[in-house]
Amino acid sequence: MTSATADKIAVPPTPRRRPHSKLAMRNTLLGWSFILPNFLGFAIITLIPVVTLFYVALTDFNIFGKGQFIGLGNFQKLMGDPLFQRSVVNTFYYALMHVPLTIVVSLGLALLLNTKLRGIAFFRTAAFFPYITSIVAIALVWNLLFSPDYGPINEFLRFIGIQNPPGWLTSQEWAMPSIVIISTWRDMGYYMILFLAGLQTVPRELYEAARVDGTNVWQRFWNVTLPGIRPTMFLVTVLLTIASFKIFDLIIVLSPGGTAAPNQATVVLSQFIYQKGFIESKFGYASSAAVVLFAICLIVTVIQFFVNKKRSA
Repeated sequence: MTSATADKIAVPPTPRRRPHSKLAMRNTLLGWSFILPNFLGFAIITLIPVVTLFYVALTDFNIFGKGQFIGLGNFQKLMGDPLFQRSVVNTFYYALMHVPLTIVVSLGLALLLNTKLRGIAFFRTAAFFPYITSIVAIALVWNLLFSPDYGPINEFLRFIGIQNPPGWLTSQEWAMPSIVIISTWRDMGYYMILFLAGLQTVPRELYEAARVDGTNVWQRFWNVTLPGIRPTMFLVTVLLTIASFKIFDLIIVLSPGGTAAPNQATVVLSQFIYQKGFIESKFGYASSAAVVLFAICLIVTVIQFFVNKKRSA
């Protein structure tokens, strides 16, 4: 009797199907039904062309027919191309000026507009408006402002005693700084919004505690504000760096701009890719330059991730 009872107890129970398994499967299929159309669009429009780019970069493909596989030939040719070398230098020159300047200006605007005063929404909108303005309209207006002969900027400089003001976009020394100024003015509103969102997450109790400790404005900024918006600062830095390396629209519409500028003062990597691919129809060569641009953006972004992780540790 005891043995029979023990055998009966030793038999494992029959596994029962969980009642919520059907619901979980239904939710999974429902989720995929929402994701799949977007993923298909991403795959067709972005993923497949990007993968194809890496193969085309290894060929001499052009508009006249199917390209032959040449391995790293295009990349070897890039290393000896003076225009490519100049475009790389100009791209880093632009990024090194544009990134810190835009961060400082946009953060300063965010600090000024991070209040609850009446009418503050108008000033926030006014600061953001240049970002949504047509890039062609921006180029035309700033071309007039930067005109060496009759532009209001140079007229003002002459008025205050500067007899030989810069040539701005027509000058080899001032062409790139001019584009940095225009680009910073255009982008500051967008990154100001991001900084505003970050500033509003900093607890007010920290500022009150800092005031009780007798700290001044700068001490509260360095010890409370900056640590509090570190995630936002990291996001802005990454986005701004990638956008700076891919600068194209302003340079392509500003006169003289690009390869037509004095001594190619404003030609950047994206301009070089456009010139070789769509003007000279050297698609394989242009694709290799695009791969280099992708590698630069990837390396810089990974470095920023490691630096931010080390600082946060």
